[in-house]
Amino acid sequence: MAGGESRGELWHGRFEGGPSEALQALNDSLPFDRRMYREDIAGSRAHIRMLTDVGLFDSVERDRVLTALDTVEQEMADGSFVVAPSDEDIHTAVERRVTELEPAGAKMHTGRSRNDQVATDLRLWTRGAVDDVSDLVVRLARTILARATEVGDAQLPGYTHMQQAQPVALAHHLLAHGWALMRDLDRLSDSRRRVDVSPLGAGALAGSSLPLDPVATAEYLGFAAVFDNSLDAVSDRDFVAEVLFDLSLLGVHLSRIGEEMVLWASQEFGFVELDDAFSTGSSMMPQKKNPDIAELARGKAGRLLGHLTGFLATLKGLPLTYNKDLQEDKEPLFDAVDTVRLTLLALDGMLNTVGFNTDRMAEAASSPYAAATDLAEWLVVEGTPFREAHAIVGALVRRSLAGEGSLSDLVSADARLGPEAAFLVEPGVSVTRRTTRGGGAPSVVVDELDRFRERLNQLAGG
Repeated sequence: MAGGESRGELWHGRFEGGPSEALQALNDSLPFDRRMYREDIAGSRAHIRMLTDVGLFDSVERDRVLTALDTVEQEMADGSFVVAPSDEDIHTAVERRVTELEPAGAKMHTGRSRNDQVATDLRLWTRGAVDDVSDLVVRLARTILARATEVGDAQLPGYTHMQQAQPVALAHHLLAHGWALMRDLDRLSDSRRRVDVSPLGAGALAGSSLPLDPVATAEYLGFAAVFDNSLDAVSDRDFVAEVLFDLSLLGVHLSRIGEEMVLWASQEFGFVELDDAFSTGSSMMPQKKNPDIAELARGKAGRLLGHLTGFLATLKGLPLTYNKDLQEDKEPLFDAVDTVRLTLLALDGMLNTVGFNTDRMAEAASSPYAAATDLAEWLVVEGTPFREAHAIVGALVRRSLAGEGSLSDLVSADARLGPEAAFLVEPGVSVTRRTTRGGGAPSVVVDELDRFRERLNQLAGG
């Protein structure tokens, strides 16, 4: 993409001939960077206003060129814009068309390089994209909060190593995914702060001999800060890598939700019933209802990780300042944002409509062996060292599994435990006992719901 003082009319004075077809095909980026046309036009408006402020444009020229920019923006928006063979990127396309409409447009590039121009465009675009993605994360988090509130005291088995471990409240399980989304929101917010820096005025790499005012253009564009080093300003793509990381980790979290929905929707689990609108059938087997959205959420994570690692590999060997390699920043970023947006929307719809089979969940959580830790902790309270208590209960579990009797009967008969401890293995008892902060008991999940709601509102801005 843009960047580098290259090709066609922009550098015809240095070269006698035009670029080869191969160079032009490899170099041109308009097919994908034209989506930044609004940002490019906004940057040009700010630059022209600044040039007028410092006396390099007069007010009549300013108004005419601004009007031409409005026309080009409308043409881009309604699809009537006609691409010319010389339009290698969004910058050349806009400048060429503005100059056709108003000759003073030829002065629009005064004091500006495509190097600082593209960096500005991409920062503006990324800032908006981060805001859009954050809004969708908030939306999904609110859906999780609503469903967690709705399910009340429902319980299901918690798992480690995909083996049933201890029962937990369903709301607690749903909120575990919600807290991961809170970290995603926090990361996106932090990254946005580093995105929000204006590079306009850095020129090709060294600033300008003209009386430019980078602070003014930053203010016109609503940037929170201005670059400090012109070399760094045109070559820095840390913000792209950082946002790609944020989106990749967000994608991993969405993938984990998808994986659980795939498992829970299986007949073997039977924990959920997917809404028809968010599942598909089989072309051959009439009985099937497939969790395609959940599977795609899981699959898209690999795509996001590929964009991140690929772009980091692009950056690792670049000397200062601008290199054409940096054209490779946009396609992965654009695709990552598009992928995450679609995945968030689809998962939100799926979670908003999924039916929870709480009876099946409770049945799966009712295994007496899930209370083994409670039995060991009972012995601890009675004064038994935990390692010894662990061995005692483990031996009882082994005997029960060997057919010597139910765990409840074996516990009742054990002098160190007895009938009072045997109550712990009754269905629905174990889940109520983990009442420490952040635990899985329904009684403490009430407080967790309040904390989650407060954190969500804080990160969502109210």
